[in-house]
Amino acid sequence: MHPRHVTRVLAVGLSAGIAALAGLPGGAAAQTAAPGRTADIVLVNGKIVTVDDRFTVAPALAIAGERILKVGSVAEIEALKTPQTRVVDLGGKTVIPGLIDNHAHYMRAAEYWDREVRLDGVTSRKEALAMIAAKAKASKPGELVLSLGGWSEEQFTDQPGGFTRAELDEAAPNNPVVLQVIYFRIYANSAALKALGVTGETPDPRNGKIEKDAGGQPTGVLNGGGAVAWTLARLGEVTKERSVENARALMADLNRMGLTAYQEMGGRAFNAGHIEAFRTVWERKQMTVRTFYNLWQEPTSPADVDKAVGVIATLKPFQGDDWLDQTGYGETVYFPLHDNLLNRGASPTPENMAQWRRIAQAVADRGMHLNVHAQLRGTIEAFLTEIEVINGVKPIKGLRWTMSHGDQLEPQDIARMKRLGMYVQLHSRPTVQGALMLGVHGDRTYAMPPLRLVQDSGLPWGLGSDATAVTPVNPFYTLHWAVKGEMVGGRKVLKETITREEALIAHTRSNAAFLFQDGNLGSLASGKYADLVVLDRDYLTVPEKEIKDIRPVMTMVGGTVVHEATAK
Repeated sequence: MHPRHVTRVLAVGLSAGIAALAGLPGGAAAQTAAPGRTADIVLVNGKIVTVDDRFTVAPALAIAGERILKVGSVAEIEALKTPQTRVVDLGGKTVIPGLIDNHAHYMRAAEYWDREVRLDGVTSRKEALAMIAAKAKASKPGELVLSLGGWSEEQFTDQPGGFTRAELDEAAPNNPVVLQVIYFRIYANSAALKALGVTGETPDPRNGKIEKDAGGQPTGVLNGGGAVAWTLARLGEVTKERSVENARALMADLNRMGLTAYQEMGGRAFNAGHIEAFRTVWERKQMTVRTFYNLWQEPTSPADVDKAVGVIATLKPFQGDDWLDQTGYGETVYFPLHDNLLNRGASPTPENMAQWRRIAQAVADRGMHLNVHAQLRGTIEAFLTEIEVINGVKPIKGLRWTMSHGDQLEPQDIARMKRLGMYVQLHSRPTVQGALMLGVHGDRTYAMPPLRLVQDSGLPWGLGSDATAVTPVNPFYTLHWAVKGEMVGGRKVLKETITREEALIAHTRSNAAFLFQDGNLGSLASGKYADLVVLDRDYLTVPEKEIKDIRPVMTMVGGTVVHEATAK
């Protein structure tokens, strides 16, 4: 395993006794603290929410090297100190395990991270325009200003709706502006249309439409998934070194939001270069977010499936370490069967299911983990039927095969999944898509996904985001939605909510299983990595409506401070 992957450590202002944490011992400690081991760091006078099996809460915690030495009373922790031990006085603040996102697309997002204006959680359209203008002002003329998803027009409470070409021209007269809405729309200003080569004569992209005014000129709106893909393919090349720096910057932002580990799911236009940027950060020992990825190939034809099966036969997961590793295959198995949450239903054809089966069977034959994207009734039922057949040929129990999203899961599906030893990941896409879902699915939306049903079923599950294009990144938005059932802007979109304790377990301890890191991550216990977050308010007692507003004061990964909020 690589030793400490952080070369520069932030000063810690929570206690005068811990001015800096640079140079702490590296390397992995044993899973249980050795007799006589003393603490390098202690956190005292706080509320340590361990999220262990008993949901223990304690006032203090000790760290030795990268791992937790002990959680206990202040006296017990004080006994582990030496004159060299750094002391963090929490002053009553709450500490939780580092949050784990079980399903995200951060490698791809990192490519243009320095050019993004994230509108996550912004409820004012006026504020959104001001943010775009500020980014343009801070940029050189001609530099892109992007917002590649994570928001919706329905989240604005002052004036719901999109953006006109004139508004974006005023906000950024000298910079191309491209705003992506989920995967179905682009808003562009005049500079962006020019950079993209869009004129009145430009033909519509496949599966997309360039909207035009009465005079035949482009309005700045490009509709449809094909138009989004067409636009993104024309954003321009990013150098390897810039991609590496953007990966580091993205990790820093994730740390700022309390995320310390996640499972990468590839995505459309995903390529080896996206993995290589993160691998370079890993090689330079600069990782601050533990990254576990599945391979995504996106086959779209039988010929593509032939190639994919050949690649699967060569895969060897778990050759990395606890900072960067491949865990399996997925989430999309065969792209023509990649269903859409905003469609009314899905009707897989026998021909497409035959290709899907070839990929899934190859993964089973290899003895690997598979993550399966399935949202609607048609695909959920069809995929489970195929998995049952595969299981009869090559048993999958123990491989933690997982259904991603499961928005329309029903009790009979859960029973089948339990028999197969499967897991499910549920995601917070209604935080921005809830209003759109109500327009498509009506009242059924209030049980999409069915958090309470799954929580009470005993099926192993975890809570994640599916960021960055279709949902916000911030995990406290996800936790707020799971508890309150509200999308960004306050509209009620989910009635199958869970308690805040259940949500926290699902976003920490339960998610460690998807990373195959149960013994290392997910709770604050002796022998586990010291991945933790100090909060600015108490998650367990703050009013539910304020969960979304919680901010980390400090984030540690492997006993190293990777984020510290500056005092205001």
